[in-house]
Amino acid sequence: MCLRFVFLLATRLAARLRLSRREEAWKTAEILILRHQLAVLQRRQPRRPKLNWADRALLAALLGVIPKARRHGLRLLVTPDTIVRWHRDIVRRRRAARSMGGRTGRPAARQNIRALVLRLARDNPEWGYRRIHGELAGLGVRVSASTVWEILTKAGTGPALRRTGPAWSQFLRSQAEAILACDFFTVDLPGGTRAHVLAVMEHATRRIRSLGVTLHPTGEWTAQQARNPLMDLGEQTQRVTFMIRDRSSNFTDIFDAVLAGAGIRTVLCNVRTPRMNAIAERWIGGCRRELLDPRPGLEPAPSAADPARLREPP
Repeated sequence: MCLRFVFLLATRLAARLRLSRREEAWKTAEILILRHQLAVLQRRQPRRPKLNWADRALLAALLGVIPKARRHGLRLLVTPDTIVRWHRDIVRRRRAARSMGGRTGRPAARQNIRALVLRLARDNPEWGYRRIHGELAGLGVRVSASTVWEILTKAGTGPALRRTGPAWSQFLRSQAEAILACDFFTVDLPGGTRAHVLAVMEHATRRIRSLGVTLHPTGEWTAQQARNPLMDLGEQTQRVTFMIRDRSSNFTDIFDAVLAGAGIRTVLCNVRTPRMNAIAERWIGGCRRELLDPRPGLEPAPSAADPARLREPP
């Protein structure tokens, strides 16, 4: 506090000298600057003289009294640009000090809004954060949807629907023996033709139950691919309850009807959420990297058009 008082006193005196606008005041400020620089040079320092914060404050305050036309004739230890940089550092540190203490960013929502959001989520477990945001807007409460999402997430309630039900990872672990997963992927054939492959696998054992390939995946072909794993499972079909698939247009209503006839419920993945069918996606990725790579070992495969590159088998 004492150092701060001295600094404020020096700045007030400099301001009073600036208001005087007299030649004697400017000369007095120049004399004080020269005397202070001489005192700095008389200090015992091994290298070039260093200015502490008190020296910088005094020089900056006194130079503010002198007009710009007379500053260029002074012999200073620092340049005028350095003094301007000192002022910028002071402003920057002052703003940084004001921003400390958790006052940055968007202001926190009021406690009554948080309580209202949590009450709506507790009384209506089937509502998502979008629905809650719409209800709040109807009540005249101005709050963004992202704020509602953040309040529900921090409270541990969950912003999505079915808060009282199990999470997706819990569902996959608990029902692994009763889950089949399927997905489409494409394969580029040597002649430039693109084939479509439908893989059906078990979640618990990662075993492929059906692998169909076609150039034109029609509805009848897709329905037959739904019957193939059922025939392969045989009596074990009774333990299968769920089929996980994406929302691709290749899956028709006939595909779901065949599964429903066997007592298997179709579970659709969310849009652009491959992690919901991670087991099938991982197998397809490994199949493409290890089996379907057209250039194994970074060496192009031989073709019938180049007989010289074909070798006889050993």
